[in-house]
Amino acid sequence: MKRTTQEIAGLLIDRLWNQYIERVPYAKQYVDLVTQKGGKVVIDHIAFRTFNAHTGEQPEGIRAIRHILNFLEYKPVAKYSFQKKKLKATHFEHPDESFPKIFVSQLEVSELPEWTQKMINAAVNSTLYLLSDKSLELLRILEESGVLPSEAAEYLVNDLVHYFRRPWNIPLKDDVLKINDVSQYGAWVLLHGNSVNHFAVLINNQDVKEWPDLETTSKALAASSVPMNEKIEGESGGKLQQTDTYAVKEEVKVKGETGIEKMVWTYAYFELAQRNFIEENGSRKLFGGFLGEQANHLFDMTQTHDN
Repeated sequence: MKRTTQEIAGLLIDRLWNQYIERVPYAKQYVDLVTQKGGKVVIDHIAFRTFNAHTGEQPEGIRAIRHILNFLEYKPVAKYSFQKKKLKATHFEHPDESFPKIFVSQLEVSELPEWTQKMINAAVNSTLYLLSDKSLELLRILEESGVLPSEAAEYLVNDLVHYFRRPWNIPLKDDVLKINDVSQYGAWVLLHGNSVNHFAVLINNQDVKEWPDLETTSKALAASSVPMNEKIEGESGGKLQQTDTYAVKEEVKVKGETGIEKMVWTYAYFELAQRNFIEENGSRKLFGGFLGEQANHLFDMTQTHDN
């Protein structure tokens, strides 16, 4: 039996989703509630964060994720800039519209204060590449032939899943705290690296009669003790509306003055999105992009105030 490129991409997304809902219980609560109602869980997009800096053997910035997406038939469709946060982003789409969009952002490290640049560069410039030579060869075969034997496909997916974590060494606690004062995004990436930043589900295809839109879904989750952001980003009837849970916090390892220690830091939140129809080239279709002003708010959802 053989696995196609599309099947391998699907397996990878499923594995990342399963890891994510183990770490973000609010997402699991959503799955359980929607399933109990006979509805469907449809992923709208997945987000990753990166550093645009020399990261050792790993490609820098958005390329750290893009070079894998290229092998899985994902293509870039739009770019975004967030000047105040010193971020740039690209969103990628798969030819099969049932696959989630992927939103990858990067912190422009060279635009930070010099002392911050030095801290980040020192932490990441000797990063090892987390994919094995065997996986790189399998990706090349997949690109050429479009299929892999099942056993090889399983090996590749396992290795790709392993890639989506922090690739550099445990950071210094002092670095994390100081960088957080300049860029909470930077502190997050230093701690979590290539880990999934968040998943977002698409309310349009949820098929729960009692929750026909983002507002009713959000209220239902809040009533079930999911800590929801009370604000919905985007106007009713606009291209895109988004809301989210608060970010979960985890114990993370850092290097203190006397060795490895743990401290509590934000990991990921869970997002809900509702897309509305637009007219494009004479036809009516769901808006498929992202809105910069709203994304600005979502970047802030991983702020840590009490460490």
